[in-house]
Amino acid sequence: MRPECLYPLFAPVTALPGVGPRLAPLIERVAGAHVVDLLWHLPHALVDRRFCPMLRDAPPGRVVTLRLQVDRHEPSASSRRPYRVFCSDDTGRLTLVFFHAKPDWLAKALPVGAERIVSGNLEQFNGELQMTHPDHILPPERAAEAMTIEPVYPLTAGLPPKVVVKAAKNAVERAPQLPEWIEPGLFRQRRWPGWRDAVAGLHNPADEAELSPTSPARERLAYDELLANQLALGLVRARLRHAAGRPIQGDGRLRRAILDALPYRLTGAQQRALAEIDADMATPLRMLRLLQGDVGAGKTVVAVLAMAAAVEAGMQATLMAPTEILARQHLATLEGLAAPAGLRLGLLTGRDKGKARQGLLDRLAAGEIDILLGTHALFQEGVAFRDLGLAVIDEQHRFGVHQRLDLAAKGQAIDMLVMTATPIPRTLMLTAYGDMDVSRLDEKPPGRQPIDTRVLPLARLDEVVGGVQRAIAGGARVYWVCPLVEESEKTDLAAAGERHRELEELLGPRVGLVHGRMKGSAKDAAMSAFAAGDIDLLVATTVIEVGVDVPAATVMVIEHAERFGLAQLHQLRGRIGRGDRPSRCLLLYGAPLSENARARLNILRDSEDGFRIAEEDLKLRGAGELLGTRQSGLPEFRLADLAVHGDLLVIARDDARLVLESDPELQTARGQALRTLLYLFERDAVVKTLRSG
Repeated sequence: MRPECLYPLFAPVTALPGVGPRLAPLIERVAGAHVVDLLWHLPHALVDRRFCPMLRDAPPGRVVTLRLQVDRHEPSASSRRPYRVFCSDDTGRLTLVFFHAKPDWLAKALPVGAERIVSGNLEQFNGELQMTHPDHILPPERAAEAMTIEPVYPLTAGLPPKVVVKAAKNAVERAPQLPEWIEPGLFRQRRWPGWRDAVAGLHNPADEAELSPTSPARERLAYDELLANQLALGLVRARLRHAAGRPIQGDGRLRRAILDALPYRLTGAQQRALAEIDADMATPLRMLRLLQGDVGAGKTVVAVLAMAAAVEAGMQATLMAPTEILARQHLATLEGLAAPAGLRLGLLTGRDKGKARQGLLDRLAAGEIDILLGTHALFQEGVAFRDLGLAVIDEQHRFGVHQRLDLAAKGQAIDMLVMTATPIPRTLMLTAYGDMDVSRLDEKPPGRQPIDTRVLPLARLDEVVGGVQRAIAGGARVYWVCPLVEESEKTDLAAAGERHRELEELLGPRVGLVHGRMKGSAKDAAMSAFAAGDIDLLVATTVIEVGVDVPAATVMVIEHAERFGLAQLHQLRGRIGRGDRPSRCLLLYGAPLSENARARLNILRDSEDGFRIAEEDLKLRGAGELLGTRQSGLPEFRLADLAVHGDLLVIARDDARLVLESDPELQTARGQALRTLLYLFERDAVVKTLRSG
């Protein structure tokens, strides 16, 4: 149960004064549905209303607060014309301008002959001073209310700034005093404020410095969020480990058959990773290991050898992929690797129905399938293994922690190996995979070709098409990646469908198309035709980002490369350079290119090291955008910025580890305070895994 002290914060935003059913959906869109979401919705700028000049000294273009006499009203003659109120002081005149005005309200707020305090942005129009829709209109005795420093919040269409300022202020007033959960030595050393003071400080900044991510209040709340994250991951890990595992040790016969049939030797990194996996599987604790390898580093071979060990020990294994295309790609790869060892494979996707699906499930339950590959369909009820020993999850960032737990429930204390080809910086590794041990494949298998990467403006598109024509004539196969499926009115980005039509006109019928909105069977047919050489050029969206293996493809054209994440561009580029021929990647950008975008594309041009690219991308763009899209498996932070607060993350990880070693059930006074922290950051599911107390 959530602690009672947090009830006011988890009330709906409609509990705040002035937030009714019309405004609530707008606040929900920009911040969230609960009062606590407004605490995390931080101001990004300040408006200083303390400047109070006479009119002759008031500079246009600034926010000013003025003491004025109301001279006369000029109501609008039609709905298109503004309502004007003429005002003055001893030194000059000013017109207040209102569109879609309510005359009754204006007559009451600005009575003729009265003095009023007016605050807003001063403009010059036709040589005269005016102010459109002042932010504040107050009687002189309430001048102090206007002459303040006011926070500026991110907004959405239709949401007035005043509403958010008032709602955030009321949310802060509802914030209770909470028990301190930060380790006392760290709290003193950093000189951080208490939790409530930090929240109040962030929403009432006295100057620009207090808005900085390195201000004491922001640092403290960022640390709270990171500590909640690390504690939650630690508890998930403890829960998975708590259920005793089973030692899995094969006799090596199947693995030897696979290794003997490989046309190359394993790299040193593959051998190290396999040794770490074997050591984990041999213990009676459950394995939870991440296999992180750059594009083409040979993760699939390592996974197959690990699964072979489980089959040698009399158990079954499963490999789960995020898309049907990738699941079928894995099946094609595994068939070649598993054949020498006689491993029996099966594939289960959402497309399988009726008798064929039931027949597969019957064989699985009877133990007649050694390794089952599949998509999310593996989670479904009715999917029962005879004895599942090892689960491998590919492209982990597409799946959340909860889905890992769902898959873990398919067997008795199963070992879990998670793979990703997305290079992830160390700080993100800790937040997304802090509950796992990590093996890293940092060598490429022999024979992988370097890729010549060029950065070109879209204005040279005709030259690029000519170059592609020549490459195809020389036997090359080409990927052409576009950011959207079809042209929309809002954007001029290349659409895959439109580009496909243009290239088909120029190059003839051997041009294919694949995108995320196509049916699975149509996607598979296009990919298969490209792999088989029936198609020379494949126009695609980022559905080809992960896992598709066509060694004959040697050219990659990416349109509007500046719109993609660096890690995503690196993934796409990894689709070529898989054979023995030189490969080329052309990054086409739309001008003008910002400095930041230019820096990002240059990093990609100069390096093929995915780990270095990911670190640079984190510095340039921040964690939220790192993978190009916000993926479900990566936590989204509201207060912590991993590019700035990376050092706090390491401290939070170490503290969480020490806490869970000494107080695994969070029963001490500090443990109880940490439970409150977990509820505050909505890690309720994790708290429920603890014994009540």
